[in-house]
Amino acid sequence: MSEMNELAAKLLSEGTVKVVIGYEQGPAGVRPAFITDPAKAETLIFDSRCVQNLAVYLNPRRSHVVTLGKVAVIVKGCDSKAVAGLIREYQVKREDIVIIGVRCGGVVRRADMTAELTADTVSDKCQDCDVREPKFCDHLVLPLPPAPPITTRRADKIAELTKMTPDERWAYWSEQLDRCIRCHACREVCPLCTCVQCIADKNRPQWIPTSATLQGDVMWQITRVLHLAGRCVDCQECERACPLDIPLGLLTRYVAQMVEKRFDYKASDDPSVVAPMGEYRTDDEEGFIL
Repeated sequence: MSEMNELAAKLLSEGTVKVVIGYEQGPAGVRPAFITDPAKAETLIFDSRCVQNLAVYLNPRRSHVVTLGKVAVIVKGCDSKAVAGLIREYQVKREDIVIIGVRCGGVVRRADMTAELTADTVSDKCQDCDVREPKFCDHLVLPLPPAPPITTRRADKIAELTKMTPDERWAYWSEQLDRCIRCHACREVCPLCTCVQCIADKNRPQWIPTSATLQGDVMWQITRVLHLAGRCVDCQECERACPLDIPLGLLTRYVAQMVEKRFDYKASDDPSVVAPMGEYRTDDEEGFIL
């Protein structure tokens, strides 16, 4: 067994945690695993197919996981930022979780893909990763793999969209978002969508049309992305979970770039660093006020 398996078994055997959330091989690719028996810890794996952000299972909206008892969770660098975000926003108490960081060499775009990383298979998010070796964790395991292959797919597409006229961009996003069926998979898979009742579900008053029309789809995605401004950790789970393959990661990445440019802030794995949307500063230029 690897040091990750041994650590998971030890934490369970000693009663330090009641469940370890990690990855295991499933019938159609890698899937999340919830290990409560130390003998089953040997089934845990980690490789480039482990795309899921397991921090979503710490989200209090998934209270059935929290009720299992104290949790240990295996996180990549981008996932550790999501854990930090939940702690920063008082959704999770630091003392209630054990964080097992894994050194990461990048992941593929989907969990059912081959483990081989190439410029065609590597996830776009891995190009901008600055935490291949997580710092925010209780335990750090596994050797650091080589850096992921380089691809500029996402950067090139954002640059292309930026050069378009407003009408051209509207035409592009109208075509993309008109395919949305309002399944809300993007919301459910996001570790930082923590509202008990989402604004998209409210009908008194109804701010966002519930039907899958272009107007409702645009309002929903704009609202979702803006609610994640300064909070999104670029795990791209929203895009991976979308059954219609809508390029939602382009929206979240562009907004993250704007937050970095305007506020000199990137989503941090340090929960003590306050996100700009949750901080009052007297030197704020307030350029957004008309």
